[in-house]
Amino acid sequence: MASADIDVEYVAKLARLALTPAEVERFGAQLGALLDHVKALEALPVADVAATAAVIPGEGVGRDDVERPSLDRETVLRGAPQRQGAYFRVPSILGEA
Repeated sequence: MASADIDVEYVAKLARLALTPAEVERFGAQLGALLDHVKALEALPVADVAATAAVIPGEGVGRDDVERPSLDRETVLRGAPQRQGAYFRVPSILGEA
């Protein structure tokens, strides 16, 4: 049974996915089951649970942000498939339907 809350065909179109009617039905049912689980979680009493960013404690593993020399622009642009002046040239994606 497809979820009434989410239009699977519309979401598939936004994601540029071509789904068969059987896939729309299957994914709709899976989405409906997922939303049922979320509704069940909403019913849990969590008012006394402290907010956490992670379930297990972790230590910072990052390095200091130190400026370092990098490749010069011409070296990098030599490996570009296309360039326009001092920049990479990439295909336009704006305005696509």
